[in-house]
Amino acid sequence: MKQSLRKLYKKFRKLILYAVFGIVSTGLEFGIFSILLQSMSYQWANVIGFHAGIISSFFLNRKYNFKVKDNPVSRFLVFYGIQLIGLLISSLVLMFFIENLGWDKLVAKALSILIVALLLFELNNLITFRRKR
Repeated sequence: MKQSLRKLYKKFRKLILYAVFGIVSTGLEFGIFSILLQSMSYQWANVIGFHAGIISSFFLNRKYNFKVKDNPVSRFLVFYGIQLIGLLISSLVLMFFIENLGWDKLVAKALSILIVALLLFELNNLITFRRKR
């Protein structure tokens, strides 16, 4: 049993750590979104919260998950560009769920986080944190 768990962890290590760091960054993002929602539109709260999540996610994943130390500025710029794609998708999903379906803003935000996180893992794994050969 232990051996098979170790094998699974080794096989999915990056995804597991990405999920753990994603939970931390998402908690920060969702917390900021929730607080700012009291004083501004959900779209602005989403943009600000998303940026806080971007910064924390990059540094956690760079250092502890993908363990790449070269070109931090260029890697951040690539990461940031990919995250902006996520922000666009998140904003569109929020708008659809809130404006068209009448969902609660916090429920819509939670679902948008799940959708975007899966997409961004793949893009960052393939592009941002790819090791140079």
